[in-house]
Amino acid sequence: MNALPLPVLAGLVLTPLLISAGQILFKLTSARAGALSASGLLSTLMDPYLIVALAIYGLGTIVWVYVLKAVPLTVAYPFMALTFCVVPLLAWMLLGETLSLRYMLGTGLIVAGLLVVNA
Repeated sequence: MNALPLPVLAGLVLTPLLISAGQILFKLTSARAGALSASGLLSTLMDPYLIVALAIYGLGTIVWVYVLKAVPLTVAYPFMALTFCVVPLLAWMLLGETLSLRYMLGTGLIVAGLLVVNA
């Protein structure tokens, strides 16, 4: 495969990073979510963490659309696997969740697979 232009490569990496940030905000929202009732749902819908998470997801989607203008989906989509690496890492850093050796090995395999698919 030919080398990707820098803006395309940046978009391929930025999209999973934005999606990962959104996932962390969804987790934070879940801790503050109201009961499954009309008032609880309204409260959750107005939660600033949820609003920012949706905005980040929206931005990630827009970046993704422009990435897909430049490269085939078969080239772009494997980069979404980076979310499986980044979300647990952010959960560890920001939420105090634990990471296992299996996570680290799996992350290495995902990155290796990404390199194989796009080499």
